[in-house]
Amino acid sequence: MTVTRTSHGIAALDAMFARARSQNRAAFLPYFPIGYPTYAASLATIKALADSGVDGFEIGIPFSDPIADGPTIQAATQVALEDGTTVLKCLDAVRTLRGQGVSQPMLMMGYANPLVAYGTDAFVRDARAAGADGLIVPDLPPEEAAMFAESCRREGLALVFMLAPTSNDERIKLASANATGFIYVVSLTGITGARRELPSYLKDFIARLRASTDKPLVLGFGISTPEHAREVSGLTDGFIVGSALVRAGGKGVETARDLAASMVAAIST
Repeated sequence: MTVTRTSHGIAALDAMFARARSQNRAAFLPYFPIGYPTYAASLATIKALADSGVDGFEIGIPFSDPIADGPTIQAATQVALEDGTTVLKCLDAVRTLRGQGVSQPMLMMGYANPLVAYGTDAFVRDARAAGADGLIVPDLPPEEAAMFAESCRREGLALVFMLAPTSNDERIKLASANATGFIYVVSLTGITGARRELPSYLKDFIARLRASTDKPLVLGFGISTPEHAREVSGLTDGFIVGSALVRAGGKGVETARDLAASMVAAIST
């Protein structure tokens, strides 16, 4: 069941976290790329995930050199690119999904090059008009984010930055000061991809971040099972599942929906 959309941008994310917190759980934000395995199938998958009760979305914008992504997402986004998926089509997808009743917050996840080529101001403005609530750019450090930050501030969209276990105290303070919406916590060093176990140092890393920021923390990279979801639900404010859902989506809408539903159930008990 979707939640009625009564707020936008940063306010929508704040409401999402507040709702999850009131239910003593973390917010579940799946990642799924537009255009995989086809454009129509990607929209059907995202709609099915919305109906399964997830809290929000990372909407993937395919790019030819996704440096933060592992083989599953690399292969999926390459399929999407070969099928003609563009930044404009990704914006159209968000607009279409809003028209279909998807009310959960949606953050556009894409690399800097195609967004700059589209035009920073134009992209943020069009993303807001399409119904997006924020932006995640993995290769955009806060030191170089002034153009995006100003555009997002003007449109009321969140601009999320990443922190990894290798981040020093100065980097943590910088990202915390500049991030809006939440901080994307990278659970490990390396690229995205499903893992059997979450790293043993994760609790200490989260505690270190909690001591330095009051921004919501959303964990990503390596979360792939209902057991993982249950484990991190008591640790962070939210979590992202990417590769496992993309792999499931390649097998069909129902497979992706069933995996998402199992994770929703895991954090609801």
